[in-house]
Amino acid sequence: MEKKELAKRCPYVKKCGACQIGEKSYEEELADKKKWVAECIGRHCGKIHDVAGMYYPYHYRNKVHAVFGRRSDKGREEVIAGTYAAGTHTIIPVKDCLIEDAQAAAIIQTVTGLIQSFGLWVYNDDTGRGLMRHVLVRKGTSTRQIMVVLVTASPEFPHKNHFVERLMERHPEITTIVQNINGKETTMVLGERNKTLYGKGYIEDVLLGLHFRISPGSFYQVNSEQTQVLYKKVIQAAGLTGTETVIDAYCGIGTIGMCMHAKAGRVVGIELNGQAVKDAKANAVRNHLEHMYFAAADATEYMTRMSQKGERADVVVMDPPRSGSTEAFVRAAVSLRPRCVIYVSCNPETLGRDLGWFAKEGYAADEAWPVDMFGFTQNLEVVVKMQPAGRRKAPR
Repeated sequence: MEKKELAKRCPYVKKCGACQIGEKSYEEELADKKKWVAECIGRHCGKIHDVAGMYYPYHYRNKVHAVFGRRSDKGREEVIAGTYAAGTHTIIPVKDCLIEDAQAAAIIQTVTGLIQSFGLWVYNDDTGRGLMRHVLVRKGTSTRQIMVVLVTASPEFPHKNHFVERLMERHPEITTIVQNINGKETTMVLGERNKTLYGKGYIEDVLLGLHFRISPGSFYQVNSEQTQVLYKKVIQAAGLTGTETVIDAYCGIGTIGMCMHAKAGRVVGIELNGQAVKDAKANAVRNHLEHMYFAAADATEYMTRMSQKGERADVVVMDPPRSGSTEAFVRAAVSLRPRCVIYVSCNPETLGRDLGWFAKEGYAADEAWPVDMFGFTQNLEVVVKMQPAGRRKAPR
């Protein structure tokens, strides 16, 4: 991309609110993101590197979601699929999003047309009535495997076999189709029940040479190319020698810890989501990782018990949700006396708050590596290395 090249023009700009594409050049966006990180964590961190940007910042999302609705068009009721306008329940129909995987977007349009042709009742948030709520498409960037998740308000799915047949006729590249049942009045997309309608009910992808199983609700980074950049930064920051005990907190399906396994002595992944832990264990077996262990537990409680038993860890890696961590977690992590803590954050604002908590416990931030995982949005990931204050490097 040439310097100062303007972003491609999005037909939904300032409508759906999902991104800010077309408002400035990608280079300007990266510079602004570095300023934002500096504003949030600068007083706690010794050195902040430039943001690692994407080579091609378009169609990078391997996970594409749409909500179903209806609208009147020239007196005809039409099924639509798209995203809610920011702060509303107004659906903006989206067909050609510039940050979503193009193949996934095409599948969503086919699903929308099939709902119309089969006469299926679209769910209405206001009345709580209807069947079809959402569609979620997940794609393995390396494997090209594709999962389609049809979210319904009840287990009953009229004509589901014919629906699946028609969908597969149009898109033979799909490797599995899952019906997820979500009958609750909630803003959450997925419910707790899954029924496999076609294929294995999951897909796989490859990161840094390792194979990962991804179920409908599993956390998996939405930008596979930049995820590899991110994880290499984590491994680099940890400075592993092959003997260390590593704690991978908030581990999800185990991606970060497994990518560190080859250079560590022992890795323990901790995750509260039971399905994610199940996937993580399967991933470890699939990749023949003998010194990788997983615990379905609250990370704060688990590390506290470790400390009470006199155990310690050399490295603690944490990748919390956007809301960040807690003071109790910070105390539990430092109670293991790690030589370094690697914080992977998707929200610089809560990261700054949490770095303050670590500073109170004697751990200072040495360096930060921002990585742009979400081009043309206000989000990015940041890797921060913390060490006991006496070991902190001088800013360079």
